[in-house]
Amino acid sequence: MTEIRTPLRRRPAQRRSAERVQRMLDACAEILDEDGYDGLTTTRIAQRAEVAIGSVYQFFPDKRAVAQALALRNLEEFERRVSERLGQGGFDDWSDTVGAIIEIFVGMHRSVPGFRVLRFGDVADVRLLDEGAENNSVVADRLRELIVETFGVAETPGLATALAIAVEAADAVLKLAFRRDPDGDPAILAEAERLIHGYLADHITAG
Repeated sequence: MTEIRTPLRRRPAQRRSAERVQRMLDACAEILDEDGYDGLTTTRIAQRAEVAIGSVYQFFPDKRAVAQALALRNLEEFERRVSERLGQGGFDDWSDTVGAIIEIFVGMHRSVPGFRVLRFGDVADVRLLDEGAENNSVVADRLRELIVETFGVAETPGLATALAIAVEAADAVLKLAFRRDPDGDPAILAEAERLIHGYLADHITAG
């Protein structure tokens, strides 16, 4: 599992401080939706969150760190939703989870503030989640862990490679879907599922 260092200068020790940090992340998400990453500043975050600028710097060194914390929150929510869906069952084998995982991603893109701009951090830095790995690699690693845990699949280099390729391919096609339609072009979303499911199913057969 990829270990991700916290972007926080210090962890909030009290509930009030933790709530203030979450308000900063909420403010960051709203500004990203309105003006993108280039429009994000620590001053705007402080103003939107209704905190002193010193409160922002108490926890974050710069806007990149705030974006990193938001990207981590996105990843945690994505993991939570995927884990919950996998736990519900109804899959013949692990490659059949593709549609459910894409549906969760699309749902977050449509409804989670800031996600359509930041997602897992590429707009700020392709290594925003972890300095030692690209963001898609971190996502693939987390999906691999969930699949191994849920389906008892053997952890092999082949599995890791297959999921890394699947995540990269899905990322490219889903970006195209959202460029064509702000809510995701339905035809391209369907093709993304068909493409990735077919690739992973072939991988299982080949294995």
